[in-house]
Amino acid sequence: MMRAIGVVLAAGLVGLGLTGCGDDGGGNTSGTTTTEEGSTTPGEPSTSGSGSAATPEAPLDEIEIAATQVAEVESPTALVVRPGSPTLYAAERAGRVRPISVTGTGRDRTYEVGDPVLDISDNVIADGERGLLDIEFSADGGTLYVHYSLAPSGDARVAAFTMAGDEVDTGSYRELLAVEDHFPNHNGGELAFGPDGYLYIALGDGGGGGDPEGNGQDTQALLGKILRIDPANPSNGRAYGIPADNPFADGEAGRPEVWLYGVRNPWRFSFDRANGDLWIGDVGQNQWEEIDQLPAAAGGGRGANLGWNEMEATHPFEGGSNPDGGVLPVFEYSHDEGCSVTGGVVYRGSAIPGLGGAYLFGDYCQGDLRALRVRDGDVTEERTFDAHVDELVSFAEDADGEVYALSLSGGIYRLDAAG
Repeated sequence: MMRAIGVVLAAGLVGLGLTGCGDDGGGNTSGTTTTEEGSTTPGEPSTSGSGSAATPEAPLDEIEIAATQVAEVESPTALVVRPGSPTLYAAERAGRVRPISVTGTGRDRTYEVGDPVLDISDNVIADGERGLLDIEFSADGGTLYVHYSLAPSGDARVAAFTMAGDEVDTGSYRELLAVEDHFPNHNGGELAFGPDGYLYIALGDGGGGGDPEGNGQDTQALLGKILRIDPANPSNGRAYGIPADNPFADGEAGRPEVWLYGVRNPWRFSFDRANGDLWIGDVGQNQWEEIDQLPAAAGGGRGANLGWNEMEATHPFEGGSNPDGGVLPVFEYSHDEGCSVTGGVVYRGSAIPGLGGAYLFGDYCQGDLRALRVRDGDVTEERTFDAHVDELVSFAEDADGEVYALSLSGGIYRLDAAG
């Protein structure tokens, strides 16, 4: 997972971290085709439709936030909301999913952790940067998707379970994706439904320093990519469908599942619920961590090459150079400031006045919560808040767009306005 999970992470991997490269700073996917509106019929509508693009904004240096611990589970890697329910669901790295009941409103909310609704720990290996890496619900709340490292091999698995009321039907297991992986690091792990209703899946380059297998730049490999599939409409012998507008949908120039490539360890990505922009935190090798912004208006990253392993953030890696049309990150920071980026979310809630439209993120090793504002591909504001979360492994949004931060040591923290 993150770089802390055993010093394997200190080399720039941080099990749950990433690293990617982008364009000239404008987030433009040069050489790619913008997806036409209405060109697909999504199999699963988006789960992130709420939130307002008009959320009030204030200068970041006028905003203070607090991280309030509201629950504790064992080594959480993800927290998601189930559509139609106030209950949150936490993924534990060992392979369990626990419900967290939420009652009340505002700062008076209370949180109660329940017994696991799913336990696949016998099938999960959680050493290195591996484990149950993420979970996600379908838009109707009827299907739970899981992304985990299969024991004992560590190969990546994405699977689906049917929900039976508030419980998981463990007998409904359906494997969607199986990817061979030879190293215990750089696994990616994110699952998220995009605004288009398709399921996006992050896979790191497979591990080993410097991408020894060359997966990042190989469009015929699934590792080192963000994939895009239609899990509700299997076709052509697969357990899923291939959206017709995927950049390599015909399979000739690349694997049909690939949405974008050239990532090292995308730990985490998210979609701005107000405009659909795709944001990626990509964990670096030895020197640089990066944040990539892929505007929906420019194709949302369709066919984009984020540069790894030719580039580490905006810097040539071991004699490499930015590929033609390569998309450079909108923001980077050196290992003087941290060791493994934890990608976050664009804030669209209302509990922290003025923060609307800011991208929240952090670093697993440093733990401080940070924010950016970006205009037309340029960072206009940057802020490191006083709020701190040790072993900052992930961020999450609830149905109202309020944000939580997770510590791999167990704590789940709600972000509030300080004071």
